[in-house]
Amino acid sequence: MQFQRYAREDYLRLPEKPGIYKFLDQDGTIIYVGKAKSLKKRVASYFTKANLDNRKTYRLVSEIRLVEFVIVSSEFDALLLENNLIKENQPRYNILLKDDKSFPSICITNERFPRIYSTRRIDHKKGEYFGPYTSVKAMNGVIDLIRKLHKIRTCKYNLSEENIKKKKFKVCLEYHIGNCLGPCEGLQSEEDYLKDIDEARKILKGKIGVVGRSYKEKMQNASEDLKFELAQSYKEKLNLLEKFQSRSLIVNQKITNTDVFTMTGSDNEKSLFINYMRIENGAIINSETIEVKKKIEEDNTEVFRFSIFDLRKKYGSNNPHILTNHEVEGWEDVDIIVPKIGDKKKLVELSLKNALFFKKEKFSKKSTQPNEDILKNLQEDLKLPELPVHIECFDNSNIQGTNPVASMVCFKNGKPSKSNYRKFNIKTVVGPDDFASMKEVVGRRYSHLKNEELSFPQLIVIDGGKGQLSAACEALKELGIYGQIPIIGIAKKLEEIYFPEDSIPLYISKKSTSLKLIQHLRDEAHRFAINFHRQKRSNSSYNSALDQLRGIGKQTRITLMNEFGSVTRLKQSSEKDLRELIGNSKAEIILEAIKKGDL
Repeated sequence: MQFQRYAREDYLRLPEKPGIYKFLDQDGTIIYVGKAKSLKKRVASYFTKANLDNRKTYRLVSEIRLVEFVIVSSEFDALLLENNLIKENQPRYNILLKDDKSFPSICITNERFPRIYSTRRIDHKKGEYFGPYTSVKAMNGVIDLIRKLHKIRTCKYNLSEENIKKKKFKVCLEYHIGNCLGPCEGLQSEEDYLKDIDEARKILKGKIGVVGRSYKEKMQNASEDLKFELAQSYKEKLNLLEKFQSRSLIVNQKITNTDVFTMTGSDNEKSLFINYMRIENGAIINSETIEVKKKIEEDNTEVFRFSIFDLRKKYGSNNPHILTNHEVEGWEDVDIIVPKIGDKKKLVELSLKNALFFKKEKFSKKSTQPNEDILKNLQEDLKLPELPVHIECFDNSNIQGTNPVASMVCFKNGKPSKSNYRKFNIKTVVGPDDFASMKEVVGRRYSHLKNEELSFPQLIVIDGGKGQLSAACEALKELGIYGQIPIIGIAKKLEEIYFPEDSIPLYISKKSTSLKLIQHLRDEAHRFAINFHRQKRSNSSYNSALDQLRGIGKQTRITLMNEFGSVTRLKQSSEKDLRELIGNSKAEIILEAIKKGDL
């Protein structure tokens, strides 16, 4: 079943509406099916820290690659559709449905003096079915209501005319307590009995308005006749009737072998959004929404008609009935109608709701990417093969060769993605060698992405001129990915853009949004590298001074740095403050070191 699909990281874009969601792994296999009153809130809950502490949830989330969903009318409908999907797909993280049990329905048998009972097995040869019901309590309440209103037999006797004439059966306790009028002994005619069955059928069909008005009238008449107990009984029956839950739209036994198509146009009239739902054996088994881009002066009805034909062919549907929200000429063997009332109308409204949501999402994607024009300008200026949605920029930092570090900042959709920033300690380079340092960190970064099979950026920016750029290119060549990722260098003085193996730089207009984005990347990488270098240098100075003192352990050093922040402030502190903080013996060691000039 094809639902609307998002990547795992886009789960916050799901709607806050009831529906069904499916989690798929990297192979496209469904690993979990769930229902939700609010799709966005429910799916987002899987990614919270509290839920990730659960081992099963953590393992499930680690395997999610795609999220698919479909909107339904209510949480009640979502429960029924979830039941169908779990049985069909048997996802490994769902609880198995033992004995293939389904939701119960109510049956009115087609025998003489029909019985009314609940069942989970549907056999249309035995009678007429109503439901299913997600709440057994609610269903039993309906059966109880019917039996209080009407005298319906509960026995399984074969009440044929011959058996009744032969006096084969005797009335049971139900007759003596007033729950049955004794048709088994011929004490009630079949005509009177069928009137009660017709009333019960109205209730099960949801025609509670007609029945309710009848009860209100009887209640008022009984009250006027001062028959208050009888009036109270009608009131109780009316209350039970009002609590009755009508059957679900998702699984309706009478709507079968039907396709549902709805169409809505875009605001600019350049495309149509079409939703398709396939109904087989009373259940939605396929659902898909597509966008069809129109040619100039192309008629909407003709586009819609072609899409119906194409989608039916895609899913191999030969259903003889099509429900739609737009008049369209059909085929000789297909009945196409635009329903006005009833459950068929509700199905069309549900289909249209999915089409409208798809349309809304399509246009909201554009509105949620205000930097798209800037990225298009950058793509054009640098002649990139695709839109640079994901950009990474590298910079080195060292002072006189001490504490060399590097940074990598990541921009997505033209904005900083700080959770993807990375710091690098230079491990293989001795001394202030910016070129070698750049080669090391670029090699380490993309070796990791390659080994983990993670996606590469659409652009790499190197803070530096031709030298740093060449070093980065060497790292990519050694990994065998040179040429797969566009890479440029930006020189600081004249803001020159260098390309690999090209000695002539590119000059972009100083007013260009493309250059401003590259400068933002470069400045952010520089800031991040400088901050990391300061932190490392500061930590190094703390450690080098205090580590040499015998008798001053790691915890004491941490206490001193948390209190004073630096060795300079430590030396300026009073003897009293020092003794109160770390005790007399350790304070003596510190004071002696200050006196000798070791600190």
